Amino acid sequence: MDRRYDIDWLRVIAIGFLLIYHIGIAFQPWGMMIGFIQSDEPLQETWPFLALLNIWRIPFLFFVSGMGVAFSLRKRSLKDLFLERSKRILIPFVFGFACITPIHIYLFQEYYELPAQYIPNAGHLWFLGNIFTYVILLLPVFYLVQNGSAFGKKLKAVFSSPLGLLIVIGALIAEVMIVKPGIFELYAQTWHGYFLGFLAFFFGYCFIISGDRFWNMLTTWRFVFLAGAVALYVTRLLYYNFKAVDPLMSLESNLWIFSLLAFGKMYLNKSNRVLSYLSKGAYPIYILHMIFLYWGSIVLFKTSMATELQLVSLVLFTFAGCFASYEIIRRMRYVRMFFGLK
Repeated sequence: MDRRYDIDWLRVIAIGFLLIYHIGIAFQPWGMMIGFIQSDEPLQETWPFLALLNIWRIPFLFFVSGMGVAFSLRKRSLKDLFLERSKRILIPFVFGFACITPIHIYLFQEYYELPAQYIPNAGHLWFLGNIFTYVILLLPVFYLVQNGSAFGKKLKAVFSSPLGLLIVIGALIAEVMIVKPGIFELYAQTWHGYFLGFLAFFFGYCFIISGDRFWNMLTTWRFVFLAGAVALYVTRLLYYNFKAVDPLMSLESNLWIFSLLAFGKMYLNKSNRVLSYLSKGAYPIYILHMIFLYWGSIVLFKTSMATELQLVSLVLFTFAGCFASYEIIRRMRYVRMFFGLK
């Protein structure tokens, strides 16, 4: 089967939104509470946009990561998959845990005049640690599908029908009802984030192995998904002050994701030089972005610059620093592997 460029585009777009979201946190009045350097003058008017992103951005990346495994297994054995994911996920995770996250923690300490300490931590790279464990846990499922078992055939059949989407919605609603996260959007290093991520990763894998029937179904209903997502967001905005009950939050998240996948399949399944460049750069940029976000915050938040201009400048500084670093890293043969590059 041909490469699905729409999935590559959506992964790049989702990581771009992740950077935007993290930058936006620096301008919220509670940013410091979750370890971000916070502007003295918050821009709470940005929160409606950030709240729209926050409900689907991390689950969507887990779905896409599961899809990536399904694509990878078309040309790799399970052993090769494990080795490849160890190189591209485990090594960057361990390196980031020891060498990347402590840098932006130090920058936080420096800004708030706290005692300087070396603190190894997963930080924003918790996502990588989760994915690696999902690959290990799901190896038996991958084996059954690869070997044409009855279970594998049934799995493909289920997700080729509307029943598959109902299972996804039901399972993810059940997750929040059982785990009771309290804050639906609190994914990092929580059991909610772990179990939600596992289910999304598994379902993303199922979406790909199910083939064209699933994707035809998804695109046929794309406007239904989009209308439902918009309606639930407006309801959350107007009646719940952004914090609806968890089952509604989960449903809204799923509908946004189904919409993105459906419209992406229709309009983004094409390649060009921009995608080729960004798809390779997205991973190291994700790994590095918090350093430049914190560094830029230190520089900009101590100026008398208008808050709106600080926001624009911080976006430019973060993206420029990430891309400049990527240009250096991709040319360094023995450094590339620490940032997930082949």
